[in-house]
Amino acid sequence: MAAAPAAEKPKTSPKSIKFLFGGLAGMGATVFVQPLDLVKNRMQLSGEGAKTREYRTSLHAVGSILRNEGLRGIYTGLSAGLLRQATYTTTRLGIYTVLFEKLTGADGTPPAFLTKALIGMTAGATGAFVGTPAEVALIRMTADGRLPPAERRGYRNVFDALLRITREEGVPTLWRGCVPTMARAVVVNAAQLASYSQSKQFLLDSGYFRDDVLCHFCASMISGLVTTAASMPVDIAKTRIQNMRTIDGKPEYRNGLDVLLRVVRYEGFLSLWKGFTPYYARLGPHTVLTFIFLEQLNGLYRRLCLGA
Repeated sequence: MAAAPAAEKPKTSPKSIKFLFGGLAGMGATVFVQPLDLVKNRMQLSGEGAKTREYRTSLHAVGSILRNEGLRGIYTGLSAGLLRQATYTTTRLGIYTVLFEKLTGADGTPPAFLTKALIGMTAGATGAFVGTPAEVALIRMTADGRLPPAERRGYRNVFDALLRITREEGVPTLWRGCVPTMARAVVVNAAQLASYSQSKQFLLDSGYFRDDVLCHFCASMISGLVTTAASMPVDIAKTRIQNMRTIDGKPEYRNGLDVLLRVVRYEGFLSLWKGFTPYYARLGPHTVLTFIFLEQLNGLYRRLCLGA
């Protein structure tokens, strides 16, 4: 009797398509959540300097931005946010998807949870390094409105920001805060990507969900909550380092640990989670929209190009 042929993995899209869809999904999500990213960054920088505008709550921040900078002000830094997604998210989701499929069993069995987390950390750290210049531009552009007019950098768009940073402060400044940015990405991606896959798998196994938009939404919200709680202290260190100025030839902070120690000393331990609401309000929907867009793009490609 002839042996049964070995099971083959289902057809999937090419690696270039995986990278492209990852970036497009992140950019589409950013268009919707950029105002929340702006508020999150302003809240994390609030309390840092005596001359800067302070915000008591997220609603106070939104009101102040609208009052002082107008409706367009809440979309400050959108070009940098889009470039960040085009670099960071394209890289991390592309690498994650490729590694995830490579480590999936021939019978379709997904990788174990620890493997998912390791894949997420690898993808996140790599993506963060690639996306750090856009991240620096994003932090500076969103922070500008809280400064007195005479002290604002006044970048017109992300490309103007990158050119001016290179010309005025040198190329290495584009990767300022790279280490805490990569550390944040490791935490975010280990939590976000692994918890999303695990949550989706749990919901499907429960028998109450199908692999549809509702399932993707619920898994993404769970993932966003886990990620927010885990990554905020690292995120505030990254934000302040990338926005810092040089005073008398010396940087304001020595490293990420110095930021965290100063925040705890001068602003209190819970300030490490300053801006939790806008961070989750941004990360939750961004996670939801990114994965929904990604699932829909992949589904469309399978139907149109793979006949699946």
